[in-house]
Amino acid sequence: MLFDDPEFEETIASVLVPVAVPTAYTYKVPPGKSVIPGTIVKVPLGPREVIGAVWDGEPDAAINPKKLKSITRVYDTTPPLDADLRRFVDWVANWTLGAPGMVLRMVLRSEEALEPEAPVPGVRRIEGAEPDRQTAARRRVLGTMEDGFAWTKSGLAHAAGVSPSVIDGLIHQEVLEVVSMPAAPPPPRPQLDFARKELTQAQANAAEGLIASFDKGAGVSLIDGVTGSGKTEVYFEAIAEAMRRERQALVLLPEIALTEQFLRRFEQRFGVYPAEWHSEITPKNRARVWRGVASGDIRVVIGARSSLFLPFRELGLIIVDEEHDAAFKQDDRVPYSARDMAVVRGHISGFPVVLASATPSVESRVNADSGRYTLYELPERASGAALPDLKAIDMRLDGPERGRWLAPQLVHAIKDTFAAGAQSLLFLNRRGYAPLTLCRTCGHRFQCAHCSAWLVEHRFQKKLVCHHCGHTEPVPQSCPSCGQADSLVACGPGVERIAEEVSDLFPQARTLVLSSDLAGGPERLKREMKLVEEGEADIVIGTQLVAKGHNFPKMKLVGVIDADLGLAHGDPRAAEKTFQLLAQVTGRAGRMTGGGVGLLQTYNAEHPVIRALYGGDTAAFYKAEIESRRVSGLPPFGRLAAIVVSGPDKGFAEGYARALARSAPPDEAVSILGPAEAALAMVRGRHRYRLLTMAPRQFDLQSYLRRWLAAGPKPTKGLRVQVDIDPQHFL
Repeated sequence: MLFDDPEFEETIASVLVPVAVPTAYTYKVPPGKSVIPGTIVKVPLGPREVIGAVWDGEPDAAINPKKLKSITRVYDTTPPLDADLRRFVDWVANWTLGAPGMVLRMVLRSEEALEPEAPVPGVRRIEGAEPDRQTAARRRVLGTMEDGFAWTKSGLAHAAGVSPSVIDGLIHQEVLEVVSMPAAPPPPRPQLDFARKELTQAQANAAEGLIASFDKGAGVSLIDGVTGSGKTEVYFEAIAEAMRRERQALVLLPEIALTEQFLRRFEQRFGVYPAEWHSEITPKNRARVWRGVASGDIRVVIGARSSLFLPFRELGLIIVDEEHDAAFKQDDRVPYSARDMAVVRGHISGFPVVLASATPSVESRVNADSGRYTLYELPERASGAALPDLKAIDMRLDGPERGRWLAPQLVHAIKDTFAAGAQSLLFLNRRGYAPLTLCRTCGHRFQCAHCSAWLVEHRFQKKLVCHHCGHTEPVPQSCPSCGQADSLVACGPGVERIAEEVSDLFPQARTLVLSSDLAGGPERLKREMKLVEEGEADIVIGTQLVAKGHNFPKMKLVGVIDADLGLAHGDPRAAEKTFQLLAQVTGRAGRMTGGGVGLLQTYNAEHPVIRALYGGDTAAFYKAEIESRRVSGLPPFGRLAAIVVSGPDKGFAEGYARALARSAPPDEAVSILGPAEAALAMVRGRHRYRLLTMAPRQFDLQSYLRRWLAAGPKPTKGLRVQVDIDPQHFL
């Protein structure tokens, strides 16, 4: 908001800056410059200058203008952040109890994005000009330029098959002239009817419903479809409708590894690739995407959770694919759920939001059952293939021999699948070779020096690694405690150890390990996912990144090495998460031609989650889980908030956490558990204590927490207090 002071004939403005303060600061507007709410500016802040935005709300006119600092730069060529985006920033900050400036920081990613991209030099044919003599190379160059367009020198030389010196010679003879070209021309728009697929009746009904939702304004639809049911093709029709209405669309995906296959599917449907937004794209491309969505040149973005904060000019649709996935929850800085905030952004701007999953979250199922969300069900695979036949292998009765991890029944199934020329997937959600290394002589266990976690052996890399802080150290030849050589043993399996066993059992098979921490990063993962898709691997061993969204046409068998792994935690969502993960990964089997088999190795075959999976009774699982949540008052029937206190000194952190608990305002509606040491009691050298607040669904938990934190002791001596509304993780 702006304010004119007639006494000093100056204009002042509220500017929100990307730091953890609760309000905007007041600055003077430079003479000759004008700003409005949303204008992006650079301002001095202490000894540095930062990027901020003029914000709503009255500036502090009581401050002596002589003491005010002035805005140092106004980004005139960048569109202002619109009112809806500013409301969204404030809403997220209010909901999460975060600082508005820290939310704005997610919008203003870099100063490079605010600058127009510098033009690049190019060459263009001068009309009527001819070289003093024609050569074959020159004829190829001039023939390539018959369209009259400008070319970069390197691009023209490559297209004409000549050396750059030929281009230089034509410039010298004034046959070609040097011109400035846009660094990146606007991307081509998707072609709405490029290759529409014929939909099944269930898909067509869902697509018609999504298209009709645009006339209703804000609203949420949930596509609940079994694996392979064609949910993507359904919401592609919603994307096409958004573009017919001249609106932009955003598709949120939980994993970068999903992107490559999704991009190809989008290109097959619309004739062009969408823009990408995630942590692995280059800074230059990030800046291009940011500018493109702000100008409206980019119409569709496929992105990770942070793409929700891009400054779209005409956003009219958000798709949240695999909406149940915990990767949509950010835990650091500003903890927020991208799925829930997508619903909020759609509500603020009055456009539809589509959630899609084969295993929806309990919260979304309850919202659909109550009528808050519109439900579209796809109970059959689009290919007509049958769902996989799931069976439990009771490891107490039919387990492997000592030192092995694959039960005989699973080994036999892999052998038959390999002989039939099909693929097998072995799933274990545990990276590395072994989760624990110890000395058989003295019992020494290798633990991270900075975290209360065991070091994981990565035999491929010959390292011990902490998966929480990234600390690494070489695997020693002898025990560092007793000095005994050759006494170290690996305990338990990781994917690398399963790969070792598979290689012993099936040396002739092409074996591939898919794990996010292997050398090569996302680019390697994309290449290897494509190999699996094309049938270039016989047996795949993977972590949870293989469970989501992938279509492997030749995959017939999925073996889950440890189906009980996720059920052992004290997480109130453990049953739901395990059911979702195992249903998703077994759903990779037989997607195109049917005949898929899923084998679950378990020591607890009668657990409700395992029974629901191999019994195929999804409805019964959700019914029981929803009722359990209702009885216990857990979300979505109650509200949770976690407060994590961390500090470098354990005793001081514990004392502060206890003092904070004592200062909680009394309220019969609120239950406070703790403080207790977090499941991961130390991370990166900081000791952690956790308090959990429970309240009824309609309770104003944010207001209560604000009163509590205001009444509590102020954190000192390096202490941090982080509030997590609706926590998804309990470590």
